[in-house]
Amino acid sequence: MSAVLRAESLTRVFPSPGGDVVAVRDAGLTVHAGELVVVAGRSGAGKTTLLTMLGGLDRPTSGRVLVDDADLADPATDVAGLRGTRIASIFQTAGLLPVLSAAENVEVPLRIRRVDPRERDQRVATALRDVGLEAHARQRPGELSGGQQQRVGIARALVMDPGILLADEPTAQLDSETGAQIMDLVARLVHHRGTAAVVATHDPAMIARADRVLDLHDGVLRARP
Repeated sequence: MSAVLRAESLTRVFPSPGGDVVAVRDAGLTVHAGELVVVAGRSGAGKTTLLTMLGGLDRPTSGRVLVDDADLADPATDVAGLRGTRIASIFQTAGLLPVLSAAENVEVPLRIRRVDPRERDQRVATALRDVGLEAHARQRPGELSGGQQQRVGIARALVMDPGILLADEPTAQLDSETGAQIMDLVARLVHHRGTAAVVATHDPAMIARADRVLDLHDGVLRARP
């Protein structure tokens, strides 16, 4: 398997009146295509900070992130372009646009990238089918359950067929049964599509589905034996 995402000596320091806060300290990480990696840790351990750096939303104080050997800190790297095509993110809440249908929400990144309408329709239909929501394409978020909304968010993240999926506590707002369904869905899609996924969570059930687990404690990332 090829390495599609690498973090090397990644450190993020936030200045504060009481002194510098080290959110992530000298973290190293390599993720391969088709691999589901879980970063486990309690709230405040630095998981969200790590994911925002991996996704190019925040720059490290030191160290670097490589996506397909492209350094996200290099001015020549089109980070916005990578986020639109190679990197997709899922958050605790789906963040859907309430005035749009499920299909229209999934369609948003394709419209931004000006994908041909015929191809756009086909990709949206495939994404909704993959998450089991083809029958709900015309419903708006307010007409969907929390789990269904999260599935729409996953479909929207995957519709561009990204090589990297980053998920920050994707089951935190869901009941245990719905959360298990979402976790199974993410694992199945990652392995079926060959996507490299990093999921930040403290959910034991999500951890159990991982191909590899890394523990993050007080900003220090370590491989779990």
